[in-house]
Amino acid sequence: MTDLPCLETIELSTTEHPAAAVIWMHGLGADGNDFVPIVRELDLSGCPGIRFIFPHAEPMPVTINGGYVMRAWYDILGMDLVRREDETGLRQSQTRIEQLIEREVTRGIPASRIVLAGFSQGCAMTLQTGLRYPQQLAGLLCLSGYLPLADSIAQERHPANQQTPIFLAHGRGDGVVPIDRAETSRDLLREQGYDIEWHDYLMQHSVCEEEITDIGHWLRRVLSQADAE
Repeated sequence: MTDLPCLETIELSTTEHPAAAVIWMHGLGADGNDFVPIVRELDLSGCPGIRFIFPHAEPMPVTINGGYVMRAWYDILGMDLVRREDETGLRQSQTRIEQLIEREVTRGIPASRIVLAGFSQGCAMTLQTGLRYPQQLAGLLCLSGYLPLADSIAQERHPANQQTPIFLAHGRGDGVVPIDRAETSRDLLREQGYDIEWHDYLMQHSVCEEEITDIGHWLRRVLSQADAE
């Protein structure tokens, strides 16, 4: 894998001995604290105990922001998002997230009970990592983002996660990642045979109450299924 140390993380467990994990990646310029408050808003009744892990991406200069240094999973080279992509940065962060998955496995939570989740850049990293990961994951929770390196997914995807449930959600008024970018990702993934649960909401580049309700419902379903297997 990598000799790099694990990314710094925030952890929040719903029970003393969790049987499942959610690794949740933040968006550009945020950090792991960004989605911690959402945990208490989720209805997780009936779920196994969950360890929520919120990693901090490393700071780096971001081209689209004039080279300003901020936490980012990869560089953003232009407004188009996908015409010019930071492939090196995407693959480096993929390795760091795989390292977090493997740490959970060593702590006793199998990959099949681990959900990858993310918002915006974190959504891109969820798809970048989850579709290529060589062990089956419980699910991919993808919020307000898109599929990166789309041209390579047909060759690089791993069959272990061909049947993994994918929750894809977006704001109809998103001015940061336009919804047509997410719809293109959705359609491409469906063409590749993935199980996509699509939601769109009357919101911008954010999270809304209706979405949080839907996330809770989806997590209860996929983690209860994983717990039964």
